Amino acid sequence: MRSPTAADRTVGVLLPRDLPADRVLPYARRAEELGFDAVWVVEDLGFRGGIAQAAAVLASTDRIRVGIGLLPAGARNVAFAALEIASLAQLFPGRIDVTVGHGMPHWMRSVGQWPRSPLTFLREYVDALRALLRGEEVRVHGEYVHLDGVQLDRSALPDAVPDILAGVRGPKSLALSGEVADGTVLAEPVTPEYARAALGHISAQRPHRLVAYNIASVDADPAIALAAARPGLEWIGEPDWHAHIAPLPFAHELVALRAGCASREEFVARMPDGWVARLAVAGTPAEARAGLDGLRAAGVTETVLAPVGPDPLGALDSLAAVLDV
Repeated sequence: MRSPTAADRTVGVLLPRDLPADRVLPYARRAEELGFDAVWVVEDLGFRGGIAQAAAVLASTDRIRVGIGLLPAGARNVAFAALEIASLAQLFPGRIDVTVGHGMPHWMRSVGQWPRSPLTFLREYVDALRALLRGEEVRVHGEYVHLDGVQLDRSALPDAVPDILAGVRGPKSLALSGEVADGTVLAEPVTPEYARAALGHISAQRPHRLVAYNIASVDADPAIALAAARPGLEWIGEPDWHAHIAPLPFAHELVALRAGCASREEFVARMPDGWVARLAVAGTPAEARAGLDGLRAAGVTETVLAPVGPDPLGALDSLAAVLDV
């Protein structure tokens, strides 16, 4: 396999879920000015809606692609989700990517929308959503999705159906993504080992995008970059993150370290620098670019950098150093 080059890198940035409202659009515009390929918005329970954010960002920028990651299938009737997605794709052609998924189990349970069979639900949902976006008349009476002759009007259809990606983890969900979705979004941290393991489960039989979120920090002083990245990794020793760390050569040591720490803060403070560098895109510009190239070589098609620190908008300028040849 040839080594990746700068031209191979597709690099976006994550719009922090808690960014103050008056900084959201300046953040997106600055990302575009700096040359990032995409800005991804998140829909986390208790924060902002994904579709509303995406529409605002698309309207306030000219070129940059906008990804939504992710829309929980249980939160929206598939027909009305199709209306929203078709509208964005029609108004901003070629600039929108949409990710759907199960959603975080405890969030979805808290709103009464966690299905008995998440896999069945997601399969039915993605199949119906794509058919609606193609303009088909959909009649389906599945276990979860029920549509009786629903069809989008020709005037509401985009010229091209946007990619529908699945935001999932776990072997069965990844395999389903490989069957029904145009790509898979992996939440951070994504290492080359995790990307390869995920692709092994996805096993797609057609072109399939692999989008990787990663905590990111870039500084001329690598110690400053690694120190800044640490707080963003405080969750990874917990059970929900097992799939992310299991392929790592230091997985057992990481789990043991987390078990021996009284708090998340102690955990990240005691984490060796080498682990931080592996679990984040962090270091000098050259080190961060090497990290991106390693992900690309492992099969990641697009990396989404999540800024850290008190000033995400200011962090964009330092992160943009990875775009240089």
